[in-house]
Amino acid sequence: MRHTPPPFTMGIEEEYLLVDRDSLALAPAPAALMAECSAQLAGQFSPEFLNCQVEIGTKVCANIGEAREDLKRLRSTVARIAAGYNLAPIAASCHPFSDWRDQQHTDKDRYNALQHDLGGVVSRMLICGMHVHVGIDDPDRRIDLNNQMRYFLPHLLALSASSPFWQGHDTHLASYRLSVFDNLPRTGLPPEMGSWSEFERTIGFLVDLGVIEDSSKVWWDIRPSSRFPTIESRICDVSPRLEDALSLAALTQAITRMLWRLSRGNQRWRLYDTFLINENRWRAQRYGTSKGLIDFGRREIVPFAELIEELIEILAEDANALGSVAEIENARAIVTGGTSAARQRGVYQQEFDKSQDKDSALRAVVTHLIDEYHADL
Repeated sequence: MRHTPPPFTMGIEEEYLLVDRDSLALAPAPAALMAECSAQLAGQFSPEFLNCQVEIGTKVCANIGEAREDLKRLRSTVARIAAGYNLAPIAASCHPFSDWRDQQHTDKDRYNALQHDLGGVVSRMLICGMHVHVGIDDPDRRIDLNNQMRYFLPHLLALSASSPFWQGHDTHLASYRLSVFDNLPRTGLPPEMGSWSEFERTIGFLVDLGVIEDSSKVWWDIRPSSRFPTIESRICDVSPRLEDALSLAALTQAITRMLWRLSRGNQRWRLYDTFLINENRWRAQRYGTSKGLIDFGRREIVPFAELIEELIEILAEDANALGSVAEIENARAIVTGGTSAARQRGVYQQEFDKSQDKDSALRAVVTHLIDEYHADL
């Protein structure tokens, strides 16, 4: 029974920003748009904290093929309905030029409570992310895999980076989103936990004090889900391109399976100190895939292209078993072609070289993000 495979089902959640097709600035979602999306995507669509944001979630998917079909349907439906209101969704973690001070939070009890509890830091949450759930039915196994998965979070973050601009300025980071999100409490890398009971005791301490109502208010980069028997990776920026999003989901699923597979041979991935993993997290946040990450075993900084080749090789058996070879190998294309952050900077520079106008260049970036969202639909 110990070696019975977990289901390794997957679910993908994505947050999108809505922009006005004329001004290309952020725009609040009309009530009618929200109603239409909710009706056509019953149970798979919801508002987000700010009223210029929406969120979708796939069904529980047995494999990456099912995930592609459902995510494409969700993205297409949101785009089609938004177009009827002269709006367009973009799947980027920060808008290139809109100001968070001009946005309003959604008037719902949950978000009103967040505004009250978190004060000024939550008002700046003009950011979007992507969450990937992987089904692991045994609670103690979820904790064990959660501990080991921490090592790979910087790799996933680097590949996903899509937030180089903030309020009209190049931040010189690949993922500025994390700089904003890390201002919230209970974020960042999770601590190592010895068991499910330890996790429950730790969370229960804050619940008993009335600090949080449940573990959904613990916003670690990866966590046992508060609602499902899954590990929920929350590290990634949201990806403009559908296929890149699917690659990140497939990598998350395959890494989870690889770590479980090691346990069948009484092996495990070495647990490194949070301080060291955080250094790689910062490198991914700052550079995306353009610089290497630290290989702690080799005690050197390894170019990202080399790291990806190593990871693809390590995951080969799992990718075959899960039917996700093409999606895993697409990580090479992300590295060679550049992350979304790199592409956005390229579009900005090309337009600025022509127009010598910063505002025009930033609007060109938004147009590029709209085009990338719609390209695979």
